[in-house]
Amino acid sequence: MLANNALTTLDRMKLMLDLDDEIDERTCALIELLINKASSWVERQVGRPLGKSTYREFYDADGQQELVTLKYPIVSVDYVKEAGRLVPPALYDYRQTANIGVIYRDDGWLRAGYRRGLANDIIESKRNIEVRYTAGYVLPKDATEEEPQTLPADLEGLVWDMVSQAYANMQNGSQGLKSFSISDVSWTFDKSTPEAWLQLVNLYRRY
Repeated sequence: MLANNALTTLDRMKLMLDLDDEIDERTCALIELLINKASSWVERQVGRPLGKSTYREFYDADGQQELVTLKYPIVSVDYVKEAGRLVPPALYDYRQTANIGVIYRDDGWLRAGYRRGLANDIIESKRNIEVRYTAGYVLPKDATEEEPQTLPADLEGLVWDMVSQAYANMQNGSQGLKSFSISDVSWTFDKSTPEAWLQLVNLYRRY
């Protein structure tokens, strides 16, 4: 069974592997397990869940103009509250910076925190800003005509590459074998992650 965070579908993966629609249940289950494994690796590398979902989170009231959400891209914002009070949507904007998960406010967000010392300075920000928002991509398995896939094609393609390689290795029994020589029987295994895969996921990672 495909996991909730699966970044491709069984049918698409069978097409990429050039497999017949009538393959046995065991092979289908194996491919689904490989899809789940590859999808989890991609999410772990980018540092966030990729599927579209709604979140309610609290952020530091540090007085900055940019409120950086933990999940992105932002699809919509239900509300923002400062110290329990709703902030009118007209006072902030996320449309220009939704792709990087930033809710911008010209006048800056609330500044509040723990005060200390003779000057009563704020030395630690309070988590006084509450945000309810929807972020992430529509995954291939969740796509409909009304709500088509928004997951970037290169991320889904990365899962295809990973599953194809793993499936081929399992079929031919090499499982990471990089080279083999008959004379003196020498085996060399390559367990490293291809640089191209890492370069791709880095494009979707926040630094």
